Amino acid sequence: MNLFKTIILTGVFSIFLLTKLVAQSPDKFTVAQDGSGDFRTIQEAIDATKAFPDQPVTIHIRNGIYKEKVRVYSWNTRLKLHGESMEETIITFDDYFDKINRGRNSTFHTYTLKVEANDFIAENLTIENSAGPVGQAVALHVEGDRCQFLNCRIIGHQDTLYAAGEGNRQYFRNCFISGTTDFIFGESTALFENCTLYSKSNSYITAASTPKDKSFGYVFMNCKLTADPNIDKVFLGRPWRDFARVVFLNCEMGNHILSEGWSNWSGTGRDKTAYYAEYGNTGPGANTAKRVSWAKILTKKEAKKYTIGNIFNTENKQSEWYPDLSTNNLRE
Repeated sequence: MNLFKTIILTGVFSIFLLTKLVAQSPDKFTVAQDGSGDFRTIQEAIDATKAFPDQPVTIHIRNGIYKEKVRVYSWNTRLKLHGESMEETIITFDDYFDKINRGRNSTFHTYTLKVEANDFIAENLTIENSAGPVGQAVALHVEGDRCQFLNCRIIGHQDTLYAAGEGNRQYFRNCFISGTTDFIFGESTALFENCTLYSKSNSYITAASTPKDKSFGYVFMNCKLTADPNIDKVFLGRPWRDFARVVFLNCEMGNHILSEGWSNWSGTGRDKTAYYAEYGNTGPGANTAKRVSWAKILTKKEAKKYTIGNIFNTENKQSEWYPDLSTNNLRE
């Protein structure tokens, strides 16, 4: 009888151990503030993942407000942060330029989430810098290649989204991005598809710094440009560096967009090298009759070059990288 009980207990204990091992699979983790997951903080989960994994790693994040400064290091490749819901899974922090106080480049230390790794995905998340209108305060700083942000809210004021990394490719789909001055800025090649860009002040949406040898900078496709009700003087962008490239295609532009559309960076000749273009946009802010002389209106033939394959230099789904689930369509 005692032997029988021992066998039964051993079996039960073995099943318990197996269950725990499956729950803590090296490629799947859960973060929950109430302790019901594998970790209570997002950074703890990231730090527990294998460097340069052979298989993709997914960290499921349950609803909650995670006040932490999160960093995805370059060795955390093939990592996915998957939130329970876009509205209620919130990563937030409140660093800003003067608070960091690290000299003239303090902006780049203010991030809430910084992604240095390649092949990163974030889905169903809010990424927020909650510092308020106090100067430069980055919510999302991404400089990895082949990174995707799907169904995310990226919220801040000045310099909300730093889409960076020379030659790096980043894809944003069904995202809500809000801010004040230059709230999308940097040097990456980034496609924004079906996104909402929400202006909180009379200022500039983009400040691209596209490298000279890149054919594509920031491309906005089928997006909506909206604003606070009292906002009425917003530029589509200004060139942060020479050779900045920004294109809006088939976007809906509210009446807060100024008739001139674009602005030069004050005190520079960057308008001479900037490539700012539009095609097929609608809404009261889309009238191009009074656009600045150096902006371009694309022909239908030119607009057709703006496909995911061309933008990301990825010809098909069997290639090195192809963003998931994109419609990849321009309206005629």
